[in-house]
Amino acid sequence: MKKSLFWALLLLCLSIRSVSAENYKFSMLPRYFPEKLTAMTSPLVDYLSLETGNKFELILTDNFADYENQVRKGNFAISYENPLVYVNVAATHEVIATALKGKGKDKFRGIIIARPDSGITNFSDLKGKKVMIVSATSAGGFLSQKLSFQKLGLDVNRDCDLVEATANRQENVIIAVSIGEVDAGFIRESALHQADEFITPGSVKIIAETAWLPNWAVSVNRNLPTEHKEALRTALLKLNKEDRVMQAMELDGFKPAKDSDYDVIRQVIN
Repeated sequence: MKKSLFWALLLLCLSIRSVSAENYKFSMLPRYFPEKLTAMTSPLVDYLSLETGNKFELILTDNFADYENQVRKGNFAISYENPLVYVNVAATHEVIATALKGKGKDKFRGIIIARPDSGITNFSDLKGKKVMIVSATSAGGFLSQKLSFQKLGLDVNRDCDLVEATANRQENVIIAVSIGEVDAGFIRESALHQADEFITPGSVKIIAETAWLPNWAVSVNRNLPTEHKEALRTALLKLNKEDRVMQAMELDGFKPAKDSDYDVIRQVIN
């Protein structure tokens, strides 16, 4: 009887241990200023904690390079990044869901902007011009435009004088174009009005819409227990446009995703 009771208690302890809550860290590529990032992601972090039974903590990084470095080190259990950064960190993280937003749904694109009085009206007008990009690892603020240049037989790195935006912010590209600091700028399409409160109305116009790319990835550390990965995926796929969590994230929802969905990014950068 005593032996039976011992083994029963041991099995109970093991089962409790296997489903015990874990403390995990979540981060998002710092596409916006810290205040906006916190407002966007805090509801999601709270939701994931409630839905999965694990505790998630929001961690913000200083810039794109710092973010990539920390993901590669395995510091984040779950993260949300643009497709180019996902491809860069895919050895450490695996995608579980793709963001859905607006008319592109699971895809998004960049745009090229300039001042209305710049005389720039097409891609060839950008040759020799000073162009501000969000960063070399920005999908909507560089890779989308780079792909469009390639399709026209042009080389954006060779044909333009490229400079990166301070702190890799979309807003800083728009402001630089508005005040004439640069001739043109590359930004994500959805970021067009992000700096409206800081610029003169009508001081920026769209020159071109650029190539579509697979949308942002929610990725998890490859060493995360399978049951925790699936719990996260299930929680994400429950969300829809009407949820407060999605409204804060400015998304319509998520769809299942796999690593090969991002092979188009690998083809461009290679």
